[in-house]
Amino acid sequence: MRRIDAHQHYWSIARGDYGWITPALPVLYRDYLPEDLAPHLAAYSISGSVVVQAAPTLAETDYLLSLAQQDDLILGVVGWLDLHDPDHSQHYERFQKHPKYVGFRTMIQEMSDAYTILEPRFVEALRHYASLDVPVDLLLRSDQLAPVVQLVDRVPGLRGVIDHIAKPRIAEGQFEPWLSQMKQLAQHPGLYVKLSGMVTEADHQAWRLEDFTIYIQSVLELFGLTRVMFGSDWPVCLLAADYDQVVEILLNAIPRQWGEAERELLFGGNAERFYKLKEGRSQ
Repeated sequence: MRRIDAHQHYWSIARGDYGWITPALPVLYRDYLPEDLAPHLAAYSISGSVVVQAAPTLAETDYLLSLAQQDDLILGVVGWLDLHDPDHSQHYERFQKHPKYVGFRTMIQEMSDAYTILEPRFVEALRHYASLDVPVDLLLRSDQLAPVVQLVDRVPGLRGVIDHIAKPRIAEGQFEPWLSQMKQLAQHPGLYVKLSGMVTEADHQAWRLEDFTIYIQSVLELFGLTRVMFGSDWPVCLLAADYDQVVEILLNAIPRQWGEAERELLFGGNAERFYKLKEGRSQ
């Protein structure tokens, strides 16, 4: 079974569609490309990664697919799609012709009103992709969980993954209502969770390993061994931790009794199944 980093990003600043990456974030305000990640993957015997969109543009998805065509370490690309756009299905049809396109992400986090995801057009669009069994990444903050719980109730067949454990406020030690709402989401068998993006929700300068334990163990208990996956969120994680530290955070929190079989699912097997990745996927 391959080891897989199920969530990371690449970008080229000169492309101009990463409005959130500014000189005020100097560690991120530079290009991050496959050659920069390769040594980290090799250090942990990771076969490759799933690259996730970081800009709300169709052009960036095209860019990531072009990178994937040139790099064997990119196992899949999660692009961007705006389900409020009447033409979303046309864009999806174009993207899905690429052999490494594995699904799309909806950026609820960036919506001024998360409840717009309950509008009929959005719900119907998501039902359409659920009927096609398309993997969908959901990017949201913990304070947006309430409408997401309602959304997945209306789209029960969704093959979805909650990015970054829904971004609980780890720096403040906030646990509720995040836990109760995640418990509701866990009732949907098609929903997975990425154990990713946690370190940037903690105190960037003074986090400790134990800050994350209760969150990680709660997700493992709620979603079980087969619906969780490791993602580094590199290079965004560099705001608070390097690649080694991100791996250490997760290894520190998983059950001590876990053997190789359990670790293989967390560090690759579940991502491979969720994104329908195949060995020797055509280039």
